Amino acid sequence: MDKTLRIASIIRKNLLEIIQFEVANPHLGFISIPEVKVSSDYSYAKIYVSFFNEKDEKEGMAALNHSKGFIRTELAKRMDTRRVPELNFVVDKGYQNEEKIRKILENDEK
Repeated sequence: MDKTLRIASIIRKNLLEIIQFEVANPHLGFISIPEVKVSSDYSYAKIYVSFFNEKDEKEGMAALNHSKGFIRTELAKRMDTRRVPELNFVVDKGYQNEEKIRKILENDEK
């Protein structure tokens, strides 16, 4: 596994813990982080966030962006790197698209 993938994996694991246990915002709801992409110089991280309830998406993204500084500070405390990347949260529609396709296929079978 190359270093970029390893760093992305560490960031993903730590972000899940930070968001779940330390960010006290009721607008977040239940989220998952299916993927994290880190730039080659480790200065930027694109975090793909998936909301299980589609109507929580807008408020959830606002809450994440509002808490971005706190989340990055907590991430810095947990990582053994000189530089902690700037975080960019992006909505991942993969789960929602998968659900729509599954429902379409179920309707075609009937």
